[in-house]
Amino acid sequence: MSNQSAERVFDALGEPVRRRILEVLRDGPRAVVEIAERVPVGRPAVSKHLRVLGEAGLVERTPRGTRNLYALAPAGLVAAQRWLVGTWDQALDAYGEAVRRRVAAEQTGPER
Repeated sequence: MSNQSAERVFDALGEPVRRRILEVLRDGPRAVVEIAERVPVGRPAVSKHLRVLGEAGLVERTPRGTRNLYALAPAGLVAAQRWLVGTWDQALDAYGEAVRRRVAAEQTGPER
């Protein structure tokens, strides 16, 4: 997954209603009307948010008769997870290097 994929995921997750929709979908696939009952926006807005979530790879749509069911995409958060792990690893490496420099400085003591 590319950084561009991670950016799309984080952009999609930046909207509180979209995060709430993902929370609703944790319980299993839902139709738009069911999602709209559990979020603070109407069906048209839910449909727009679902489109953004789908473009980011976070939800999947499955046609069922005359309606569509939306569910969490199994690999949807992989790009974000990889970005977070890489960022965290860099932060830990920088912290470790700072600790090593401080310990080395303390062991050599001040120059006189």
